Amino acid sequence: MTEKPWGGVFRVETDHRVELFTESISFDHRLYQQDIAGSIAHARMLASVGLLTLDEADQIVKTLEQIREEIAAGKFEFRIGWEDIHMHIERVLTERLGDIGRKLHTARSRNDQVATDFRLWVRDAIDTLIPLIRKLQAAFVNRCEGDFDCILPGYTHLRRAQPVLAPHYWLAYCEKFERDVERLLDCRKRVNICPLGSAALAGSSLPIDRHMTAQALGFDHPSPNSLDATSDRDFAVEFVFDLSLLAVHLSHWATTSFIPATIWAISPLNLWESARYSRWPWATAFSSSSRTC
Repeated sequence: MTEKPWGGVFRVETDHRVELFTESISFDHRLYQQDIAGSIAHARMLASVGLLTLDEADQIVKTLEQIREEIAAGKFEFRIGWEDIHMHIERVLTERLGDIGRKLHTARSRNDQVATDFRLWVRDAIDTLIPLIRKLQAAFVNRCEGDFDCILPGYTHLRRAQPVLAPHYWLAYCEKFERDVERLLDCRKRVNICPLGSAALAGSSLPIDRHMTAQALGFDHPSPNSLDATSDRDFAVEFVFDLSLLAVHLSHWATTSFIPATIWAISPLNLWESARYSRWPWATAFSSSSRTC
């Protein structure tokens, strides 16, 4: 029978179909760096307040670093029965260190552990994205001087309107991407709050130092309310929205840059009716002012 952290309350082994349905290791293995970083910070904090000896903390940190290297090298075995990345790391740590490994969960729950990992992952993703957006903006700006005399027809509702210079067009996308960066930076403020130490939901009576772990992990400060900290996923929804709008801006650039190739699938009626093609006469009785100008 596969041992699980809650296995003591079960009398039979979990059905394999249930394991397939509930596992998340197939995608949350990407959190391994953040999970190990959080555990290392927690272990060092426990030692600093006397809940672990220095030797115990050193053994835990060393073993966690070995596990991190094994995962990075593709030498770590993932199993559906162990459900998620947190259980995998905890299981192997305990197998190698015994009771010393089990002490890592002192004053910590899976709830605040997962919440911390997720915030670290989103923060790392934001910090990766912003320099890439900056490079894209720079590429647009670098086109401006060479395209200074290039005149393009400006379009509105797929109808030619005022002529514009190509640099004006490139810089319009720099503005959109700048707002994307600003949104990500603003989102990062709400991401960068440390839930570690909130435990399952009501904190811990043990003398832990939440400010130490928050500082070690690069957070601005510990979360002020444990109930909110362990349940909050607002930051993830906000991050997804920011990514969605960034994708819209990239899609808009791709679409308007290659109208003949892409707009056909997006809005064929508008394309056929436009002055450029005039293949689909649009009755004025079913038109707004912007469609008839």
